[in-house]
Amino acid sequence: MPENIFARVRAAVVEALRQVVPDLPEDVAARVEVAPAREAAHGDMATNAAMVSAKAARQPPARIAQALAAVLADGADVLRAEPAGPGFVNLHLRPDSLRGTLPAILREGEAFGTGDAGQGVRANVEYVSANPTGPLHVGHCRGAVVGDALANLLAKVGFAVTKEYYINDAGAQVAALAWAAYWRYLQAVGTAMTEEQFAAAVPGGLQYRGEYLIPVGEALRAEHGDALAGPGGTVADPALWFGRVRAFAVAAMMASVQVDLAQLGVTFDVFTSEQALVEAGAPDRVIEQLRGQGLIYEGTLAPPKGKTPDDWEPRQQTLFRATRFGDDVDRPLRKSDGSNTYFANDIAYHADKIRRGAELMIDVWGADHGGYVSRMKAATRAVADGRPARLEIVLCQIVRVMRGGEPVRMSKRAGTYVTLADLLDEVGRDAVRFTMLTRKSDAQMDFDLDAVVAQTRENPVFYVQYAHARCRSVLRAAAEAYGVSATAPDALAAAPLDSLQNEAESALIRRLASWPRTVESAALAQEPHRIAFFLYDLAGDFHMLWNRGRDHATLRFLQADRPAETMARLALVAATAIVLRSGLAVLGVEPVEEMR
Repeated sequence: MPENIFARVRAAVVEALRQVVPDLPEDVAARVEVAPAREAAHGDMATNAAMVSAKAARQPPARIAQALAAVLADGADVLRAEPAGPGFVNLHLRPDSLRGTLPAILREGEAFGTGDAGQGVRANVEYVSANPTGPLHVGHCRGAVVGDALANLLAKVGFAVTKEYYINDAGAQVAALAWAAYWRYLQAVGTAMTEEQFAAAVPGGLQYRGEYLIPVGEALRAEHGDALAGPGGTVADPALWFGRVRAFAVAAMMASVQVDLAQLGVTFDVFTSEQALVEAGAPDRVIEQLRGQGLIYEGTLAPPKGKTPDDWEPRQQTLFRATRFGDDVDRPLRKSDGSNTYFANDIAYHADKIRRGAELMIDVWGADHGGYVSRMKAATRAVADGRPARLEIVLCQIVRVMRGGEPVRMSKRAGTYVTLADLLDEVGRDAVRFTMLTRKSDAQMDFDLDAVVAQTRENPVFYVQYAHARCRSVLRAAAEAYGVSATAPDALAAAPLDSLQNEAESALIRRLASWPRTVESAALAQEPHRIAFFLYDLAGDFHMLWNRGRDHATLRFLQADRPAETMARLALVAATAIVLRSGLAVLGVEPVEEMR
């Protein structure tokens, strides 16, 4: 089993709690937590075991904590245990137990922190899923980074992860894309029409006017010549061109999307087309499935908010009994004209995921879709029909791109917003990915173009990469001084570690030891930003040790007259570099060997 001292100590706490509280219910034992102590003076770890078991034991938490501390003291890993506050127990570990984390890290390498909490559950993480109507913008970028890091995180703790992109290529917006691409095609053919004259002929008007569609129009002309145009470059009968142009434009947009995402380091295992599901009759089938479950009826909706029965014309619709599954109202799946709603398509898509074996579905959405969460969860519970499948939603708030304290609004490509490609050109992939994870996804954020390229502690990606570069510089210097074999992981794992007693060294070791727990808790909470926070704190611990070594000769990493202490510190430095790389890999950020 991979090294995880928190899991080991937690097991000891639960065993001790069973002695203190006989017949401890399993659900109570499952709620026992062991976490890093808030302050070093309070110990290395703390547990809530006494508080979560007080009700079952019918005893005050403080009394349980006192008894628990007595049982835990002088154990294999716990040297001393002290009751504290309303029922916590502070745990002081044996120094050798904490220091023993370093050889484990050196042996396991970047696999350190890998766990089995996922138990092989098939997790489908769907993210980005932007309408293929234009370039990806910074809002899509945040969802892409959050979804990708979350998928990496789930895989690290033992989920069987599929990364998926849902192509929203059915409906009115894609129809508008087809018309916009056709306009660029007519321009490539050579038309006497003005843009406004063409717009007057378009159902709903010309919606997409960005220059990014010019190459699409030119490619259509290259493939079809003038065959899709009317006389003199006028609008031909849509029956002759609409389907072909729509498919061509969607394919072109998706190719562009995948190029941009590849630059961001994001790739997918599966692309699912909404249009393909519609053409295959999936929405109709899911409606019939729900009908067979007694969850469909024909009726009318209540008037929308702000409307009264006098100014609301009720229409007969096919409704899903969403209220049976916790939604506020029942939802229409088929309109009065017989066409299906977008919601019906979305249910069919999630039913398809379940059919493919997904047990945990995580959708990463923009916060503007927050009102859609309850109905989608209700529908998923209904179509799962008792199968082990559940849906979780991660919402991402908007991102404002700032420069000099002012919002950056214009794009070189789209004209009205900042594209992902623009952002990557400006600051690079690593800065974009790390920075997008420095706030919880449902919190709004300002992406400061000046700050993310500054070489200061206030720039988290620089601060973390600088810590890794410093680790690597120490190891390169050691290899030059003592030989490469002396700094190999196996050699350092065998080094005596008793000399690592300084508080800065101990703080760094405690942080490294908490990496597996951080990975597991971040994965189960579906919060990849916790990894960015951990890395920043780990970098801070290392920079503190570096600075102390610069100021105090006895804390320097390389000391020719103290070979045992030097090897111990090199083991600590190498372990720090490994955990930094492990965390950066989850975030999709490259570690740097040296700072330029």
